[in-house]
Amino acid sequence: MRLFSNIVGRKILVAISGQLMVLFVVAHLLGNSSIFIPGGINAYAEHVHALPPLVWSIRFVMLVAAVVHICFGVQITLENKAANPSRYAVDRQLKATFSSRNMIWTGVLLGIFIIGHLLHFTARVTPDIAPRLASLSAGTTFDVYSMVVGSFQHGATAAIYIAAMVFLFLHLNHGIQAFFQTMGWNNDHTLPVISKTGKVIAIIFLVGFCSIPIFILARVLT
Repeated sequence: MRLFSNIVGRKILVAISGQLMVLFVVAHLLGNSSIFIPGGINAYAEHVHALPPLVWSIRFVMLVAAVVHICFGVQITLENKAANPSRYAVDRQLKATFSSRNMIWTGVLLGIFIIGHLLHFTARVTPDIAPRLASLSAGTTFDVYSMVVGSFQHGATAAIYIAAMVFLFLHLNHGIQAFFQTMGWNNDHTLPVISKTGKVIAIIFLVGFCSIPIFILARVLT
């Protein structure tokens, strides 16, 4: 298919797969924010896991989106570097931002974090989480609130999570704007608005996600 072989088609696939993951991040932030409501995150987790077909369908779509985004994103980046003369590349750097220049690196770091995050909170096989699974075998409901609070009370875990959210901010700071550019939905008049809107959305994600470990470290959530 030309969509996969043509660079424009691959850029569109990268853009669409990226925005699918942004939508997932929105839903994830809304769910995580229920930790600030007494009993909220446990109720949220219980409702989510009561719908296995929906959960696994979303996981499958996100896996496909992630594979497409990573594979074609890296391929396009390498092709662009190989095709552009060094002088042209230097000229382009003058208009580029830190976020746009380091999309591949923030993406790689986010990918590594996501794997660890899934092992930690989804698969629950990390050393600090696995012992808590004994409560499941005893027939009791798994306490997601205690799991999250207990994990982020460790400074190193909280620091890694906050650093990953900084990478997410940097990635989306350029990625949201790039989506509209790739789809041909912006122009000289709309570009500043889209750029500022993308930055605001990225900041909301940064503050929203980071507030959880920060409030736990500050003993506001215990």
